[in-house]
Amino acid sequence: MSTLQAIKSKIVGFSEIRELVSMWKSEGKRIVFTNGCFDVLHFGHVSYLAEAKELGDKLVIGLNSDASVRRLKGETRPINGQMERAILLAALSFVDAVVVFDEDTPEKLIKEVRPDCLVKGGDYTFETIVGAEFVSSYGGNVITIPLVENFSSSLIIKRL
Repeated sequence: MSTLQAIKSKIVGFSEIRELVSMWKSEGKRIVFTNGCFDVLHFGHVSYLAEAKELGDKLVIGLNSDASVRRLKGETRPINGQMERAILLAALSFVDAVVVFDEDTPEKLIKEVRPDCLVKGGDYTFETIVGAEFVSSYGGNVITIPLVENFSSSLIIKRL
């Protein structure tokens, strides 16, 4: 298997993530979940995702589809297509799976994965994190990670 094929193999659908998570949990692995648009991957994203991985054994990323990003961010976004964004995320050694979702929120995917830990950036609060109540309901943790200042896709796009 080529390196690119190995990277692409970490991009999975809903049925595949169900099977992977089931296998990982049977092995006693702790599942960490986060989500986002990750439109222009930057240092802040990589720092945040690396820190998220430290909270468990397997890191699953829910990635907003192109249509979802357009609905959330406007017609000029995303800058990079969903497959390119998924491949960039999957290329990070500490990312175990990337699942593209088309809804405006990752709620359906979070209910599918049932992570041990749900992670979002420090610009969110428990009340604004989609899935926080659900994850807490079965004893999972909801954690925010401080943002790296002056790094955001919107700021980078504005500078360009």
